Amino acid sequence: MLATDAAPDARAIEAFVSLCGKRAWAARMRDLGVRAQPGSLTGRGAQQRHALELALARLCDRRAGDALTPAERRLVAFAAEAVQLAETLPAPQKARLREQLAAGLTGEATLIPLFHLLRVAAMQRARGFTVRFTGLASGTPHDLEISLGGVTAEIAVETVSAEDGRHLHRGDWYALVDRVNPDLQTWLAAHPGRYLLKMTLPEGLAGDEQLAGLHQRIAEMLAAEKRQDSGSQAVLKLDPLMLAGAQAADQAAGLPAKLRAQFGPEAHLALTTDPRSGSVFVMAARAGRENEIASAVCRRLALVAQSRLSGGNKPGILAAFLDEVDRGEWRGLRDRLELEGAVRRFLTTAAARPVVAVSCASRMEMFGFPPPDGAEGGELRFRNPGHAAAKLPALAPAIASSI
Repeated sequence: MLATDAAPDARAIEAFVSLCGKRAWAARMRDLGVRAQPGSLTGRGAQQRHALELALARLCDRRAGDALTPAERRLVAFAAEAVQLAETLPAPQKARLREQLAAGLTGEATLIPLFHLLRVAAMQRARGFTVRFTGLASGTPHDLEISLGGVTAEIAVETVSAEDGRHLHRGDWYALVDRVNPDLQTWLAAHPGRYLLKMTLPEGLAGDEQLAGLHQRIAEMLAAEKRQDSGSQAVLKLDPLMLAGAQAADQAAGLPAKLRAQFGPEAHLALTTDPRSGSVFVMAARAGRENEIASAVCRRLALVAQSRLSGGNKPGILAAFLDEVDRGEWRGLRDRLELEGAVRRFLTTAAARPVVAVSCASRMEMFGFPPPDGAEGGELRFRNPGHAAAKLPALAPAIASSI
């Protein structure tokens, strides 16, 4: 059991906010309040991206005695871990931790990388290892060193966005839908019915100019009541929405699930309705190539292995956190063995020579989701059988393959 599963200290969130700086925290919450406004896909995307910070903010406002969910208990415990870590650090090193917190509360950044670091450390302690935060304490390129039975290993903790492996980024899709939606509301009122606009975007979307151009093409297509519009950057096709059981699904709020089942996990979907007429307009978009999320993770691992592990006598562990991946994608990457295959191929390359194991986790594990949404044991882990330290019994709890 992780220490984070124990009863949380009710004062932990207040102490964590103080560590962040109360002014900086308040400013960030005001910023997120603007970014995460409901009523748009962009706002919903901001809510998802900054779910951790928004959850901590809600915990700040909870009343004494309110029951916490299991996910909230974990977040409170991780916040307490950050405070306890700060108390062990001398002033210069504590300032380094504050800098990391400040960076996580700025712009598009999040606190996920720091909480991932704290979670990895907690997991290794639960396995019996002595854990040192050498990145903070000594400025080492790797973040942690773990020791057990006279054996020491380095751990480099890294966060990778699933967007790095998508050819059509969700943020760009959200921005397009938010631009198109007002036009659709007007158009649906004048054209009652059920419609499906399928879009193939060979190179995805890149920049405001392309976004504005695609918005204009959709608007012109609808105004002219055209069925198809083809170009090098996008192929658009408008058809009646024909989906088995769709009418009944609408009543049960099940249409999004039926659409996802038909178009697959990689499609980007948006649903616009006109409640007065019962009309529905669905937009479905795909890039011209399949997503390469597992490959993006391994590209980052190769860079980290060469730049952040010493490659000396201490074996190295890469602890990757795959962010901005939803439950279905994460489960699919595991069930189809895409992540396992990509990581095991990486472990055969020259870049992986200092790596004795790779672990992978997501927000599902961070928030304590049980299988099948979360990975069994809290992470996927792959041992490198070609590393000299792969068979050391002392390291087995940290490196033994989980699947």
